[in-house]
Amino acid sequence: MLERHELEAFLTLAEELHFGRTAERLHVSTARVSQTIAKLERRIGVPLFNRTSRRVELSLVGRQLYEEIRPAWSLITDAFERAVDAGRGLTGLLRVAFTGPAAGQLLVGAAQAFRTRHPDCQVRNKEAHLPEVLPWLRSGEVDLALTSHPMHEEGIVMGPVLVREARMLAVPTGHPFARRATVSVEDLARVTVLQLPETLPESLREDRAPRRTPTGRPIALGPSATTFNETLTLVGAGEGVFAVGAHTRRYFARPDIVYVPFEDAVPVDWGLVWPADGATARVRAFSETALSLVQAPAPNP
Repeated sequence: MLERHELEAFLTLAEELHFGRTAERLHVSTARVSQTIAKLERRIGVPLFNRTSRRVELSLVGRQLYEEIRPAWSLITDAFERAVDAGRGLTGLLRVAFTGPAAGQLLVGAAQAFRTRHPDCQVRNKEAHLPEVLPWLRSGEVDLALTSHPMHEEGIVMGPVLVREARMLAVPTGHPFARRATVSVEDLARVTVLQLPETLPESLREDRAPRRTPTGRPIALGPSATTFNETLTLVGAGEGVFAVGAHTRRYFARPDIVYVPFEDAVPVDWGLVWPADGATARVRAFSETALSLVQAPAPNP
C-alpha cells in the first residue's frame, strides 16, 4: 500500500519532471524526494522515471501508474478539503429547524445577524413539529434546531438558553381554573395533564408533564398528541391541561382555551440543539450569534 508522502512525491515529480522543483513544492529536500522515489521503485520492481544528467522522464510503467492514480488522488484530496470546509469553514449552507412561530421569528433575526457576520454562509430555515426535531438532527436533514429545552439525550448538545419565559397552564374555558388569576404547581394534582409523545426525551416530557407535585402528590397523566395544535385541541375538548410558555397566549389565542399563569413554576426555556458529532464551525458560530442577539441591550426609545 502506498503511503501519502510516497504518492505526493511520485505525482509531483511526474508533473514537474524535476527533482529540485518537486522538493520545493513539497517543502522537503531534493535528497528526500530521490530516496522516496528510489524506495518506491524498489517496491514496484521497475523504474518509474528515466533519468539522465539533463532530464527526467516518466517510464512506460510510470506513466501508466500516473494516469491511473491521478484522478483517484484528486477525488481524495477534494473530498478531504470539503470535509475540512464542513468542519472548520464558514461557507456553504446551514440548515436550521424551528418549532413554532415564536421560535421562527427569533430564528429569522438570528439568521440575518449571522449572514451579516458570515456573508459566505447561507441559512435555510425549516419548521418542524417537536417530535421531528431529533430524527431530523440524527439523519442530517438539519444541522441544528431552535426548540424547547431541556433536551437531555445521548449524542445531542444543548446550547445556551436563548429565551426564558413565564410558564402558564392551558385549560378549557369552562374549567374552574379558567376563572383564577393564577395556579400553583400543586394544583396539577387535581387535574389530568396531557403528555408529550414518548419519542421525545424524558427530560422534556417530565418538564411539561411531571408525575408528582413538589410535595409528592401524584399527577394523573392523560393522552399525548403529535403536534402542538393537536395538544391544544385536546385541551379545548376537556381531555386535560398542558403547561406552555407565555408566548402561547399571543400566538395561539383560541376561544376554547384560557392560559392561566403559574405563581410558583420554573420558566419555560428555549434554545438551540445540535448533534454532538455535528458541532462544526458553522453551528458554533450560529449559536454564538443567536446568543449575542438575545443578550444585546434594547435600543433607547
